[in-house]
Amino acid sequence: MVPSLRKPLWPLLGSFSWQELRQHPWRNAAAVVSVMLGVALAFSVHLINASALDEFSQAVRSVGGQPDLELRSANSSEGVPLALWGRLQQDPDIALAAPVLELSTYVVPTLPAPQDTPRVLLRVVGVDPLQVAAVAPELLPRPDASAGSERLTFFAPDTVFLNPTARQALTGNTLQLQTGLRLSTVRVAGSVQAGGAPLAVMDIAAAQDLFGVGERITRVDLRLRAGADRQALVQRLQAAADWPAGATLREPGDAVARISNLSRAYRVNLTVLALVALFTGGFLVYSVLALSVTRRSQQFALLAVLGLTGRERLQLVLCEATVLGVLGSALGLLLGTALAALALRLLGGDLGGGYFSGATPALQWSPWAALVFGALGTAAALLGAWGPARLAQQLPPAQTLKGLGHHSGNRTPLRTGAALLLAGALLALLPPVWDMPLAAYLSVAALLLGGILSLPALVGAVLNRVAPLLTRHLLPLLAVERARRVRESAAVAVSGVVAALSLAVALTVMVASFRGSVMDWLDQVLPADLYLRTAVSSSALDTAYLDPAFVAQAATLPGVVRATTQRTLQVSLDAAKPAVALIARPLRDAQSGQLHLPLVGEVAPVPEGAIAVYVSEAVVDLYGARVGQAFPALDHVFKPNKALAQAEQAQEAPFFIAGIWRDYARQTGAITLEQADFSRLSRDTRVNDMAFWLDDGASPTVLQSQMRALADRLATTPGGEAGRLLEFGSAREIRATSLKIFDRSFAVTYWLQAVAIGIGLFGVAASFSAQVLARRKEFGLLVHLGLTRRQILRVVALEGAAWTTLGALAGVALGLAVAVVLVHVVNPQSFHWTMELALPGGRLAALGAAVIAAGTLTAWLSGRAAAGRDAVMAVKEDW
Repeated sequence: MVPSLRKPLWPLLGSFSWQELRQHPWRNAAAVVSVMLGVALAFSVHLINASALDEFSQAVRSVGGQPDLELRSANSSEGVPLALWGRLQQDPDIALAAPVLELSTYVVPTLPAPQDTPRVLLRVVGVDPLQVAAVAPELLPRPDASAGSERLTFFAPDTVFLNPTARQALTGNTLQLQTGLRLSTVRVAGSVQAGGAPLAVMDIAAAQDLFGVGERITRVDLRLRAGADRQALVQRLQAAADWPAGATLREPGDAVARISNLSRAYRVNLTVLALVALFTGGFLVYSVLALSVTRRSQQFALLAVLGLTGRERLQLVLCEATVLGVLGSALGLLLGTALAALALRLLGGDLGGGYFSGATPALQWSPWAALVFGALGTAAALLGAWGPARLAQQLPPAQTLKGLGHHSGNRTPLRTGAALLLAGALLALLPPVWDMPLAAYLSVAALLLGGILSLPALVGAVLNRVAPLLTRHLLPLLAVERARRVRESAAVAVSGVVAALSLAVALTVMVASFRGSVMDWLDQVLPADLYLRTAVSSSALDTAYLDPAFVAQAATLPGVVRATTQRTLQVSLDAAKPAVALIARPLRDAQSGQLHLPLVGEVAPVPEGAIAVYVSEAVVDLYGARVGQAFPALDHVFKPNKALAQAEQAQEAPFFIAGIWRDYARQTGAITLEQADFSRLSRDTRVNDMAFWLDDGASPTVLQSQMRALADRLATTPGGEAGRLLEFGSAREIRATSLKIFDRSFAVTYWLQAVAIGIGLFGVAASFSAQVLARRKEFGLLVHLGLTRRQILRVVALEGAAWTTLGALAGVALGLAVAVVLVHVVNPQSFHWTMELALPGGRLAALGAAVIAAGTLTAWLSGRAAAGRDAVMAVKEDW
């Protein structure tokens, strides 16, 4: 080689690559689109969740203010004892102790609004007007000058100040706020700067009177004196004898950390699902570049003769892949930004998980995140291009110039695939890391890669058994023998199908298992004919409740055979974790004594004198609860003072975990106990839900009208509007609504399945095109031997059918293995609930049949382009 020729070689190579990209835009566009979709989906999910979390953190900071510490009680319904607040005001290390009352209620539209007009959830914060400016300046009320408000308006009863979101959602100068089945009218006198969901600020004494909570305080914001040791103060206060059991002192940013940790697994799962398209897109990049290298093999060989080394040929193909990856990533970032902005505008920050519902956050675009996801897209393209690049590096120049073809010589041993499969099985047994199933994700990746690398052995083993059965059938035998002799090429052709189909099968099985388990769970938790509630949101359970008088009379209405009640409240078992739902209701059937809970496992006998509680699976994972053990974490919920707890220790029975039940409604955990025990311990007579069993001839519609009329008669609100506060639903309606929400939440999963299958079929088409194109001389020889063009196409179609059938079988088997990991490992570790594995045979068979049909058709179409007159003329190239 002449050394001077190397210097101008790279501009020639650039023109060489550019001509290839221009001559086959549709194939390269398919690779770009696959990368673009993967990057767009992953980046949009990240932007939506990051924007929602940022909006939530801003709202927490604006509402919580900037105190040094927050004092909260374990039971929000009980609140912080006034005596403790008074003592904190006298502490020498505390400069300010500001009381705060936090409640959530509903704003009911004023008549003559339509009956189905939705209520607006409103967060009400009662503050001390003389201290709020020093602790939470964004909660400082600003009276409206146009309304004639004075500076002392804030102290007036029944007066509220709304934040911008509430101002936008609520119209008029007066609002009707719900307390039980009563409506209270308040006047809007101004505004506050706090962001987030709809919020109203009141004087704390006025809020206590309005909602009838006595002198309850939800939290106390503490500002420390200069030089005070925060850690020493916390230790000193909590060591005091009169420190309330379950009361916590924590920094104000803990709420953001808790919601971030709670939604982290959900966000990670969505991101992993969004990367499915990027994963399968890597196989399409592989197929496109494999076709490109095959078409240009003689050109590569000529460049090798001219002096281009194998390493430089590898770099050339990787540079082409980089162009495709960078272009796809750039377009994906633009598309992902647009999708995120559209989703935030139309759907808010809630992607189905329920963590950020009610907020409409602004888009928070991060250049660092864009750089990371753009690099992921480019890396996927480079990984997909590695195989074709190695093929270009290892081709023999002389043999290739003669048109004799070449083999990659890179046969992946079966032991590598088997080792990855074994590693995947072992990784699935590992516990979560940072409360996330990271090992399970690695297990899924190992299973997929191990299964794909084991394909050549699978193809060879199956075709070796099939070939002897076709000795008397010429064309099928020819197709099977060709596939058997080049099983590495067959495995390459169907690797995209296996990857896409296995992921689609895994997602299908996971969704079907989850949906089936939810349906069975709904059948167990909805045994009654009619259900009644007045609080839709869990945050409004303490203000939107059913009065005892209404409960007593509703149970005796004509047509009602039996009625049960339920009280639900949020309690804190650990300051670092979200609140747990405490559910009090009758647990056993009055006649049969059977438990009305979807139990998991056996029920332990309750010791004499103990109080039986049943915990959900999330409580087991998050708090280490075990059946047959005491549960002291619940003691402080009903014992607000240590001294009182010690005095009543001999009288109060311990809580005992009698069983575990499955709860798909509350990821943070739920504890249920008999309503009689709850009422005796808490003296709380409020009811949030009622269930009714009706006579056979009773009309649910008539009964609903009677209950609304009963609420109107008992309510003290003039105008008879209390009946509008009741929400009814039959078991069938609740079940249908729940499944509709479920399907809407998993709609993105179905779309991801379609994208993965589409990209996989693109890969099959490109791979078959590459294989068939390299066999033009073989087809020409078959024509000279007497085979017609139709027979050649039949051979190609049979080869495609054989390859895709094996790929479909492998994809389904691999998908079922991945589904087991998703159902039994990823979901329990992410969301702390289990489900039963369900196999939708019809859908799985349809998926496999569709892939086989599409693969056979693409092979036949690819063969048409290579089995014509050009194939005959190709034989003369060697004459």
